[in-house]
Amino acid sequence: MENSSETASAEPAKSVLPYTDVKPVGAADFYTAVNATFRFIERKLGQKGLRSYWAELGRGYYAPVTQRWLAGGLGAVAAHWRAFFAAEPGAQVEVSEVDQEVVVEVQTCPAIRFLREHGREIAPFFCQHCYHVSTAMGEAAGIEMRLSGGNGSCTQRFAKTGHFPEAQKEEDIATAG
Repeated sequence: MENSSETASAEPAKSVLPYTDVKPVGAADFYTAVNATFRFIERKLGQKGLRSYWAELGRGYYAPVTQRWLAGGLGAVAAHWRAFFAAEPGAQVEVSEVDQEVVVEVQTCPAIRFLREHGREIAPFFCQHCYHVSTAMGEAAGIEMRLSGGNGSCTQRFAKTGHFPEAQKEEDIATAG
């Protein structure tokens, strides 16, 4: 795993993530299940149903993270993403705090990389989940997110609600494949 020494520790801070895992790095084959789950939900419930699923994931499963963001502000946002990507196999990510924003520069998305390396057909809307889940996570904490790029590398920017002058543009999120 190649993470910036300034931005990610060798082992994630267990208290920052919403789950307990004794391994310092997760199992990459999980990405195949995530990709298949997104495809299944989209096929059964359409894009609206898939976005609803992502929003519920962000609001429900990640509620402990939202509470940390509410209490700790942007510092807690940065701490979460540093720990999150430190536990993701093959992630090449830098997390920085600049100009009232947390900027997550994903040079190599571990999920997209794994799916490509294993010859999996990637759901074209795969990268949208990062925006929809993170947006739902931030709502109750007064944090908003913007995403640009995708399909293997992207920039995710987090700030207090009202910081960004424009709404997220769907076309700024690349189709995966």
